[in-house]
Amino acid sequence: MPRRESRRPPRPEKTCPACQRPFQWRKKWERDWEQVVYCSEACRRGRPRGSGPRASS
Repeated sequence: MPRRESRRPPRPEKTCPACQRPFQWRKKWERDWEQVVYCSEACRRGRPRGSGPRASS
């Protein structure tokens, strides 16, 4: 069965300066999308992905 095309316009996208991954607009960022810089709290804090209390040595 062919996929139905979405009638919605594509969501705005930015690139996270910490991890270089693209992330899309989310409803919770609706009012302050212009000020959103990072994709997550971990990136905002400057912690590299995968390094946390459970990271193995």
